[in-house]
Amino acid sequence: MRNFETTTRREQPALPPIKITEDESRRLSSLANSTMELFPHVAQFLARELERATVTEENDLRGVIRMGSKVTYRDDVTGASREIVLVYPHEANIELNRISLLTPVGAALIGLSVGQRIEFETPDTRTRGLTVLAVSE
Repeated sequence: MRNFETTTRREQPALPPIKITEDESRRLSSLANSTMELFPHVAQFLARELERATVTEENDLRGVIRMGSKVTYRDDVTGASREIVLVYPHEANIELNRISLLTPVGAALIGLSVGQRIEFETPDTRTRGLTVLAVSE
């Protein structure tokens, strides 16, 4: 007899491992908690990402996306590449490609490194996939 739940539930892709410093983890967790009412979907996603992150030393984060990192990623559906800088919400400016951590893309990118791919759900419940192509400070 087959388990009904396993045959009807869509397989969730494995999430890639991510790294973050203890200080950044604390600061970003505080940001996620303080914005839970304003941006519940993204704040919850960011909080889940931070919970699963490996906390590591500063010198172990070479090539890892952090706040202020310049990132080139590819949208896995369209194939289009985009270069952005990951910033705190008050520094965001779409015209300058400065993307807030409190966007679905920003929350998905934190802690990833070159070659890693992540799938996440957008606020309109679509699944989106991104692959990291380059990271610099």
